[in-house]
Amino acid sequence: MNIHEFQAKQLLRGYGVAVLDGDVAHTPQEAQAAAAELGGSIWVVKAQIHAGGRGKAGGVAVVRSLGEVAAAADRMLGMRLVTHQTGPDGKEVKRVYIERGCAIARELYLAMLVDRKSGGVTVMASTEGGMDIETVAAETPDRILTLTLPPATPLQPFHARRIALALGLRDRQLSAAAKFLTALNRAFTDLDASLIEINPWVVTEEGDLLALDAKVSFDDNALFRHRRIEELRDDDESDPLELEAARHDLNYVKLDGNIGCMVNGAGLAMATMDIIKLYGGEPANFMDIAGAATKERVATAFRLVASDPSVCGILVNVFGGMMRCNSIAEGIVEAAREVGFDRPLVVRLEGTNVELGRQILGQSSVPITSAATLSDAAQKIVHAVRSSQGTGALRLVKETA
Repeated sequence: MNIHEFQAKQLLRGYGVAVLDGDVAHTPQEAQAAAAELGGSIWVVKAQIHAGGRGKAGGVAVVRSLGEVAAAADRMLGMRLVTHQTGPDGKEVKRVYIERGCAIARELYLAMLVDRKSGGVTVMASTEGGMDIETVAAETPDRILTLTLPPATPLQPFHARRIALALGLRDRQLSAAAKFLTALNRAFTDLDASLIEINPWVVTEEGDLLALDAKVSFDDNALFRHRRIEELRDDDESDPLELEAARHDLNYVKLDGNIGCMVNGAGLAMATMDIIKLYGGEPANFMDIAGAATKERVATAFRLVASDPSVCGILVNVFGGMMRCNSIAEGIVEAAREVGFDRPLVVRLEGTNVELGRQILGQSSVPITSAATLSDAAQKIVHAVRSSQGTGALRLVKETA
């Protein structure tokens, strides 16, 4: 789960992380009033969307009068901001963050994230903070310092000192950096974050260290422990199909392809997407209906996948372990009839009551293509979708299973 910059800064401030004063606004008038309340002579107006690259896309403006604050907010509010992380459709800006300006001497980069390999927290830092950090990572990765903490081990003073010295911080900035890093690590652990990124982490001309931007992502599996964070969720920033899936406790992620996938088990779902791509197709989603799904749950999952207008065909790949294949088949048939599904539909069933399940599929009035193996199923759905679109022959891959 992601949150907006202004929400992230409010949370981090509570842990002692140094941030600038600011306020959120939904209209140009609110933006101007917020700037007047903050005081000063320079402000920054920032579009609030769940995506990076806002500065390069025109979503950040430095202004020097209250009139300019209102004008910048008026320009941003309602616009569709297109960045390298939003896709070509962009995201609509519905709020802006007004923040007091500061005199920047240096821009650094700082992030903490879960290291899946070690199970600990990895701290990443660089002297090359700012809008081009992706270029730094790609072209000069040696400029990024990486420090992985042992599992369940908080950041220690000597860790903070090592990072600060590597960034060229000296004198009183060393103690300020240690305080900042320790507070950030405590927030990361307490909030069950999966990522906290501070870019840029700035040194002001007065020598202070500030989080000029903040991105925080949380582990969805831990949100039951953090109701106040759950309340920060912005449904406008989520894909409508993913929201609907979450309401039914279905694991669904929207992708850019045109072949819908309905699978039980995350590993099997990923293998299904891989083999679709192996045969030249593109999956439209990740879908895990879980191991103990009912007939009703299967029907709901099918309706959700079928409702995606980019889906030109669906591959159902289910192993009936805890589930019975006849219940799966009944759910598919019921949902396909209800929505009037008229695109290619390939179903591969294995496991408990598989013969009864195949019989239900075969006797239904729904045009369903059965498949014996995963490879067979993938070839059939890719071929069917391409044939329905007239987009050429199926890629030939030697059968290995």
